Amino acid sequence: MYKDKKIAVSIPCYNESKFIKNVIKNIPDYVDFIITVDDCSKDDTYKVLQSIKSKKLTVLQTEKNVGVGGASKVGFLKAIELEADIVVKVDGDGQMPLVTLPVFLDVIIDQKIDYAKGNRFIDAVSLKNMPKHRLIANIILTFLNKLGSGYWNIFDPQNGFLAIKTEKVKFFDFLKVHNRYFFENDMLLQANIYNLKVQDIPLETIYGNEISHINTLQVFFTFPFLFMRMFFYRIYQKYVLRDFSPIILFLFFGGILFWFGLIFGLYHWIQSIVTNTYASTGTVMIATVCFILGFQLLLQAIVLDINNTPKK
Repeated sequence: MYKDKKIAVSIPCYNESKFIKNVIKNIPDYVDFIITVDDCSKDDTYKVLQSIKSKKLTVLQTEKNVGVGGASKVGFLKAIELEADIVVKVDGDGQMPLVTLPVFLDVIIDQKIDYAKGNRFIDAVSLKNMPKHRLIANIILTFLNKLGSGYWNIFDPQNGFLAIKTEKVKFFDFLKVHNRYFFENDMLLQANIYNLKVQDIPLETIYGNEISHINTLQVFFTFPFLFMRMFFYRIYQKYVLRDFSPIILFLFFGGILFWFGLIFGLYHWIQSIVTNTYASTGTVMIATVCFILGFQLLLQAIVLDINNTPKK
């Protein structure tokens, strides 16, 4: 136990036979439950897990490959079943320094935070060591996540090192949580819907010989759609279904005016080029006023949404 709280560590595993034994070895003694979920690995990961002798260790295996998110959900549900107070999710590739674990737990126990997650962008060493393509991709994904999840104070949403109170996880609709690499983003979405207080923890990430299973092309084509779905689902759940807010009015009328002004203006601009004639002053004014007014309404909606971020 840690400060009278039962701690469970959940580790989703996929082809981690070279790293998983060392990851488990480095888990602190105060952890009560170690839950490993082998996601139908193609290597010897499951055999390696079964060979580890520990009363704390629970070895699970999915019936089919369900992705890192699906395996993580299995681990969370097992932690709830074991009646742990806090469940920590780490990856099985050894990139996450478990020496940082007490910081995550202290934030939740002492500062009454519901959800703590790693942030590699606070730590200067991690930023220096992070491959440049990952750095750029994470910056873009972070902005999209802020818009989608509503946590404007959170950075590095793709970070898989997280800790959360199990009593809060019980409320999550896991059917709405993505099974693959969008998992961490959907976890933040669920957290925002239930007004969980989330805090970033500075984290140094270790980059070694591990192989990333992320398909960059797939992320490029699928994540924008997933973020769009995430945004509209959150707006509906939080500002329509649970508490009708003026934010939805700003978004609705702002969106209509913005897109009408943009499309109307582009249409007449192209038409004037094709016909070699000037658009009338009234036409220009209609497009400009609608565009600017719509933009202002959308901006106001974002400001209100930022102010509505669950506070610590």
